[in-house]
Amino acid sequence: MFALVKDKVLSRTRRLEAELAAARSKIKRLESRIETDALLDIFNRRGFERELARALLQVNRYQRSAAVVFIDLDNFKSINDRFGHLAGDAALKAVAEAIIRVCRASDTVARFGGDEFAVLLWDLRECDARAKALSLEKTIKAMKMRFATDFSSVGASAGVTMLRRFDSPTDVIGRADKDMYSRKMQKRSEGQLLPAALVIDPPQVAQPFEEFQSRPAVLAPVAC
Repeated sequence: MFALVKDKVLSRTRRLEAELAAARSKIKRLESRIETDALLDIFNRRGFERELARALLQVNRYQRSAAVVFIDLDNFKSINDRFGHLAGDAALKAVAEAIIRVCRASDTVARFGGDEFAVLLWDLRECDARAKALSLEKTIKAMKMRFATDFSSVGASAGVTMLRRFDSPTDVIGRADKDMYSRKMQKRSEGQLLPAALVIDPPQVAQPFEEFQSRPAVLAPVAC
């Protein structure tokens, strides 16, 4: 009798453990969806902020160096306005793929919102982070996107901040965003940000995004 009861208890325990494992797996999948951008299949803002919080723990405990680059696309709205949102979505995908190619596997790439991207870079000096930001700007600017018979492009403005001890995620995001805005104002004052009407040819009938081409970016030296 005792053996029979014991077998039943063991069987029920195994079943409950299996159900618990399945529930945990389902929760993990749901959490992954919540933190992933549905269009680009990279982290969204929620996922990036979680990774940033983890990075700050590493900076505080082990004095590792890390930086965040904020990227805002220039004249992106004109693509949506001229060619429609399908073209805009395809352009965002192309930009995300280009950013991933320039970054290392250990770095974190996210769509922060709209046409803004964020990149978490590990183990580098500030001058290296700024060189990477310049590389990202040039790579995105060099991309040529074809919509039907028309070619277009977008630019990018990148802001940089290093992670500091005792920072909060809000501190880091605020500095990176401010630096990105300063970079955009600098480019505008230098005439690098032209009105969309001067950047893109007159409107014509266009189909959704078909392809894009890119050429290697030539980087200006950044002194450390």
